[in-house]
Amino acid sequence: MIKQGGKSKEPKAQMIKKVLITQPKPEGERSPYFDLAKKHNIELHFHPFIIVDGIPAKEFRKQKIEIANYTAVIFTSRNAIDHFFRICEEVKVNVSQDTKYFCITEAVALYLQKFILYRKRKVFYGADGTNKSLFDVINKHKDNEKFLYPCSQSFDSDITNWLKAHNCEYATPVLYKIISNDIKEVMGKNFDVICFFTPGGVKSLVENLPGFRQNGTRIGAFGINTFKAVEDAGLTLDIKAPQPMAPSMVSALELYLTALKKR
Repeated sequence: MIKQGGKSKEPKAQMIKKVLITQPKPEGERSPYFDLAKKHNIELHFHPFIIVDGIPAKEFRKQKIEIANYTAVIFTSRNAIDHFFRICEEVKVNVSQDTKYFCITEAVALYLQKFILYRKRKVFYGADGTNKSLFDVINKHKDNEKFLYPCSQSFDSDITNWLKAHNCEYATPVLYKIISNDIKEVMGKNFDVICFFTPGGVKSLVENLPGFRQNGTRIGAFGINTFKAVEDAGLTLDIKAPQPMAPSMVSALELYLTALKKR
């Protein structure tokens, strides 16, 4: 349960009844989340903790970045993909079919299918969702490439520091803003598990509820930057994705819930 004061304590398995997913509810009736809820008899709630506000084309043009001059794009989220192709359409830029895409995870890479003819020889992704694995992939292909790293105003400086250290030519077009959503009403309920997907979601929790303490609430997080944000907020991280056996948050929850039943 969510109370004030104290550290996270491991509750009994049967106490996992209500899980909060800090993203919008999936559209339609088919989703692995719904299958998970049915299988484990849990109550799922969806509420986005952040609002992603796209930068208008007029504001983007002020950054004086010519997208067509770059040969590779680094993506660390689906939001970055959405807004990159949105801006390309708005400023009437045709992305070359020879462009290479470097993605933080396979899930992000597969999302590119929404916008391009997916060719594995031009789409690359890290092995385990870490910046290091992403850098390992980029390092193999960085020669003669000019990189775009589409991002929000609070971009990952580890990526730009790596590009700079390896003498890569790059630009960081700011394409969207991340704003904390109002979560006070939903957080008035008691959740046994809260799953985060971005550092911005964790920031929203801290900003909305500065006195938040876990007291038994399990925390799940997707991606190494979100792991760090959870830990920096002084929270205990219980469920991690992606992992070798859990490439998605759904599969990580599945493993966790199954393990609890065996205790």
